[in-house]
Amino acid sequence: MPVLVITGTGTEVGKTVTTAAVAAAAVAAGRSVAVLKAAQTGVAPDERGDAAEVARLAGAVTTAEVARYPEPLAPATAARRAGLPPVRPHQIAEAAAELATEHDLVLVEGAGGLLVRFDDAGSTLADAAELMAAPVLVVASAGLGTLNTTELSARELRRRHLDLLGVVIGSWPETPDLASRCNVADLPDVAAAPLLGAVPAGAGALAPADFRAGAPGWLAPRLFGTWDADGFRVREAP
Repeated sequence: MPVLVITGTGTEVGKTVTTAAVAAAAVAAGRSVAVLKAAQTGVAPDERGDAAEVARLAGAVTTAEVARYPEPLAPATAARRAGLPPVRPHQIAEAAAELATEHDLVLVEGAGGLLVRFDDAGSTLADAAELMAAPVLVVASAGLGTLNTTELSARELRRRHLDLLGVVIGSWPETPDLASRCNVADLPDVAAAPLLGAVPAGAGALAPADFRAGAPGWLAPRLFGTWDADGFRVREAP
């Protein structure tokens, strides 16, 4: 798995913090890691973006961006409004391939969900994943509504014959409600893919040393961690 594409079921689901957790766990397992942000929106040229936040939390990782735009919009819209060139899928694939020549693992973080548009032609992160022939990790929310958005993402990946590696809950609440607890069992069913982790809510606010120490315990062995999906399911069962 030299390249792993990480997408969300939408915005604010914990995608960047999950990316940081995967990076931290991989580094702890002795892998060299690069993080590529496909399109960074909503930041000025001198501001820290998502890739920099991953590095702050995860530690010794290489970071790169394909493009960034100042307004917090979908990349195609942000590029058009800024008068800047849009991101093309082949640019993402080429940047990831270059990073993969010097790193064991390249994490490609999308912007928002799987089908958020990068350009006016309708290109998406899924198109880039096809070019890279890379597996995709879906980050989902915990609560009500997540089954629908997760299944839609999973269906699109299957339609494109892309490998859905699994699902990670990007922000697991300290006191989960009934829907969240039921979703632990239901998410793997609707995705037809394993649940590979649950990142605690607020993990991104931890001190970097604490984040790095905790990250392997939030992720399954497939993501370089020690998290036990069966034990979590039994513990959180309603």
